[in-house]
Amino acid sequence: MKYSIRKQMIGIFVGLIVCMIIGLFIINAFFLQPYYVENKKESFVKMYDDIGKVMDDGNIQNDSVRNTLAYTAERYNFSYMVYNFAERQGYSNVRDTEKLLQQLTGVLLNQPGSQMLEKTDSYQIIRFNDVDSGSEYLALWGEMGNGYNIFIRSPIESIRESIMLFDRFLLLVGTSVIVAGILFVWYFSRRLTEPLMELTALSVRMADLDFDAKYTSGGKNEIGVLGENFNVMSQKLEEAVSELKSANYRLQQDIEKKEKLEKMRTDFMGNVSHELKTPIALIQGYAEGLKEGVSDDPESMQFYCDVIIDEADKMNQMVKNLMTLNQLEFGDQDVQFERFDLTELIKGVLQSMEILIQQKDAKIQFRTKEPVYVWADEFKAEQVLRNYVNNALNHLDGDKVIDIKILCHDEKAKVTVFNTGIPIPEDDLPHIWEKFYKVDKAHTREYGGNGIGLSIVKAIMDSFHQEYGVNNYDNGVEFWFELDRK
Repeated sequence: MKYSIRKQMIGIFVGLIVCMIIGLFIINAFFLQPYYVENKKESFVKMYDDIGKVMDDGNIQNDSVRNTLAYTAERYNFSYMVYNFAERQGYSNVRDTEKLLQQLTGVLLNQPGSQMLEKTDSYQIIRFNDVDSGSEYLALWGEMGNGYNIFIRSPIESIRESIMLFDRFLLLVGTSVIVAGILFVWYFSRRLTEPLMELTALSVRMADLDFDAKYTSGGKNEIGVLGENFNVMSQKLEEAVSELKSANYRLQQDIEKKEKLEKMRTDFMGNVSHELKTPIALIQGYAEGLKEGVSDDPESMQFYCDVIIDEADKMNQMVKNLMTLNQLEFGDQDVQFERFDLTELIKGVLQSMEILIQQKDAKIQFRTKEPVYVWADEFKAEQVLRNYVNNALNHLDGDKVIDIKILCHDEKAKVTVFNTGIPIPEDDLPHIWEKFYKVDKAHTREYGGNGIGLSIVKAIMDSFHQEYGVNNYDNGVEFWFELDRK
């Protein structure tokens, strides 16, 4: 990612380290030397006091004392001389006393190029350039009461060498710190950003209404708490979407109900009266025959009774279907949208119809195993599927194969139910969804159909506001319907 937190953290850390190193270089270049000079001045004064105390005590010729002074001078990188011009004698910690004496004389004569840094009644500290060697020194000059002059010097070149050495060391250490810091930040930023990336992917799936996505990395820090809140939010959003779909359905239902109400009532009464005429006439005719004793044969009487019972059963089933259809079309039943596994629904329907499948000697093919989640009223979706399978069983022929598939595309899941048999005549295709319409009236009456099953499918799918249909093939017929996956 162009603006990933990991890259930003590494960039900020490296930038901070680089700025700190540059700052140290600047401080080293501009402030280290003045700081060094101030410390040297304090060391000069201490050395001056030590030598003055030795001179006052008269111990300057004591080897132990002189060794101690030499050790102190060496520790501070000092060269010193105690000299009496009147007596032409003195003491020093270096062998080349002539050079020191020459520089002391130059100081006393105020040679050009010297710079006064500090001056008191007892001593003065100066900065000067040696004409012969071209080297620059810090020096302290002072007078003792017994006629001796004290001269202490230290080369500034050593300061510059220390600064250059420190710069190289700082560059080496800084580079190592940057490399180690990049690895350190990369490792911990990875531990930090991986849960964030998981939350990002989770939010994308939630935006697509995939509420199975859950945060699993855990943790008790702020990211862990955020992940738990995501899980809670996912659950609440799923409930909210379910309620929203239900509310949307009820709204559309109310709008459509007023427009269809009167026409439905008229059609319903006409169709019911038409469909009940035949079974009522049969029941009445056979009942009158029994009453008038048309036949005394027990088998004939049993046949009459079986016809009456069969027709009564058909009327009972038709009334139940009409009530279901009436409730669907008049909007008397609420549609409760919920998210469920379509694969498990199909398996359940096939299992419940196992006896009927065996009676029809049907070969069922359903190969989908993975879960396919959809949004709908699960009970009504089961009614649609059950009607399709039952219709396929009643019109099964040829190889007697029923093939059920789930096809997922975009945001839809399409269920197809194919059965081998005789295709539906093209002229009848537009009418098969109408109430009481029968393609083959003789065959329909044989298995007890009344032309309402597909009308129930139509009413349910219209209430879902989803697509459905039928396709003819050379060796059979395929019915299908779609449901939302998101």
